[in-house]
Order: sequence, then C-alpha cells, then structure tokens
Amino acid sequence: MALLRYSEVHKLSEKEREEKIKELKFQLSKANVTANKTNAKTKELKRAVARLLTFNPSKEVLKKK
Repeated sequence: MALLRYSEVHKLSEKEREEKIKELKFQLSKANVTANKTNAKTKELKRAVARLLTFNPSKEVLKKK
C-alpha cells in the first residue's frame, strides 16, 4: 500500500517528492485500469498523492499568489 505519513513526507527532499508523485500516479492509473470501481487501494493512492501535493505545492501556484 501507499500509506504515507507526514513525518515520512517531511523527510523527503523536493526531488524525491516529485519522483514519488510520479510513481504514485502511475500506480493509480494501473489500479484504475484493473478495477472498474473505486477500491481501498485507489483511495489510498489518491490520499498519498494529495498528501504529497499539499506538502509540496507546485511553483506555478506560488507564482500566482
């Protein structure tokens, strides 16, 4: 599972977080292909991606502020 805790995310560098986001999005797309309905795995992957994106906002969002 892709269970990520805040403390684990905090320890990652910015580059590692970007790589982790790409990896999780790939896993999410694979999970969506195999399952027609939302299951526990897809929910957990979505939460992990959201947690990483919340912790590491994109530079474009920061420029708009």
